[in-house]
Amino acid sequence: MNLIPDWTDKTVLIVEDDPITRIFFEKTLRNVAQLILVKNGDDAIEMIKNDPTIDLILMDMKMPVKTGFEATKEIKSMRPGLPVIAESALAFPQDKRKAREAGCDDFITKPIEVEDLFDKMFKFLGNPENKTVPG
Repeated sequence: MNLIPDWTDKTVLIVEDDPITRIFFEKTLRNVAQLILVKNGDDAIEMIKNDPTIDLILMDMKMPVKTGFEATKEIKSMRPGLPVIAESALAFPQDKRKAREAGCDDFITKPIEVEDLFDKMFKFLGNPENKTVPG
């Protein structure tokens, strides 16, 4: 048996164009929180305009149509208090700085470790209830 956090009363917007990373998030978080998945920054902006229940965004920084940097800037102008965690395979200090300048509240490096992801989510979603799942 494993303990997993229970943020099922929270909604997480996942902005990710890579199918493998999307599958990772779906499998990792499907029993942890309510999930909304979109593939680009334009779709993320539309979701924020239309869904006030979103509590946290996991934002890929390198995407087609509109980058995570551009989308985050627009989202933060609409909802400045909405936490955005940047996710990227680029982990150089200048990449992290660029994400912060765009308005991201934190940064997680790909490949993402589940424990690191839950630690970052804890910072913004608070202390979850834990639930036991077979494992």
